Amino acid sequence: MRLFRPGVVALALGLVAGIAAAGPAAAGETHTVSYRGYQVTVPSDWPVVDLAADPTACVRFDRPAVYLGRSTAQANCPADPVGRSQGLVLEPLVTATPSSPGLLRRVVQDAGVLATAYYEPGAEPAAAEVLATGRVVSKSRVAQVAQPAAVTPSVVATGNLTGEAFDTCTAPPQATMDAWQPSYKAIGVYISGAVRKCDQPNLTPDWVTTNAGKGWQFLLIDVGLQAPCSTFSAEKKMSAVAATALGQGKAAAAAAVTSAQALGFAQRSAIYSDIEHYTSTAACKAAVLSYVSGWTQELHARGYQGGVYGSASSVGADFASAFTSTAYTRPDNLWFAHWGSTPIGTSRFVPATTWTNHERIHQYAGDVSETHGDVTLQIDRTTWT
Repeated sequence: MRLFRPGVVALALGLVAGIAAAGPAAAGETHTVSYRGYQVTVPSDWPVVDLAADPTACVRFDRPAVYLGRSTAQANCPADPVGRSQGLVLEPLVTATPSSPGLLRRVVQDAGVLATAYYEPGAEPAAAEVLATGRVVSKSRVAQVAQPAAVTPSVVATGNLTGEAFDTCTAPPQATMDAWQPSYKAIGVYISGAVRKCDQPNLTPDWVTTNAGKGWQFLLIDVGLQAPCSTFSAEKKMSAVAATALGQGKAAAAAAVTSAQALGFAQRSAIYSDIEHYTSTAACKAAVLSYVSGWTQELHARGYQGGVYGSASSVGADFASAFTSTAYTRPDNLWFAHWGSTPIGTSRFVPATTWTNHERIHQYAGDVSETHGDVTLQIDRTTWT
């Protein structure tokens, strides 16, 4: 039975339990994975990663795999946040976590398992097909499953700050946050988006309120549809038709607000649309500006602030050139990536006369390894200007 499009899997994901991929599987080849009395059938070239055996393995949504268990240890994740493939996470059932864009969940109460199928945009039917193969073979029913607690949004992730920040693919555990706090005051967290690369086991309302109470500030990031002229696959791109892209931006903003509120982030928080590098053309620029116009309009309608993140040479240049245009809704904040640009806080692509009230952020170094309190992370470095 063919469930998903098989592909060549080249993973080095720590300890692999069960069957590891030796090469691409033939079409239709599958194997059965068992976890806590629950069995599911997946393509045979999906490796099985046991998080109990390797608690620092990164749960990456950009690679086909089956992840078993749950780890709150410091994961060895990349800094790059963008990418989406198809795979499965099987973990102990604690809370009946609902589905969200890019993540289709099934509560298996009779086995005490939460099954999460991750998928790229447009592939939800294939994810549902995998979950439909699941069956309980040994019951260990959870007597009571917690429902997601009601959250009253109270933390404001302001877009107007000064100082240093870092971002990494997955929110660190509390011990890492405490170890890193003397060196940083703010962290970028990936709260939503259908092409977000990493799982977020630590990113909970309690994590947000705890770290806000310790003085941390937050940059909220949505990793959604990418530019139509980017190198991403077609299903991960926004429409090249500007009017359609506008609507897609509004839909993305609505979903991002839902995620932000579920984590406890209140109105007046700034949420950034992550649009990775692209080689701009007039039509592509119009689509991106329209998408972010819709994004910003919807965020404003819901009481939030709209920001955009991207390469200084694409996002930075395109939005700076349209800074005074009345054809588009300008984002409240611009976060541009220009690694190695000096002095820090500047870029030849983004004039200093734009976003002047601490509304511009410079990511000045990327994919660097940094250690504080004996804890090492792969991060991108950022400063407000």
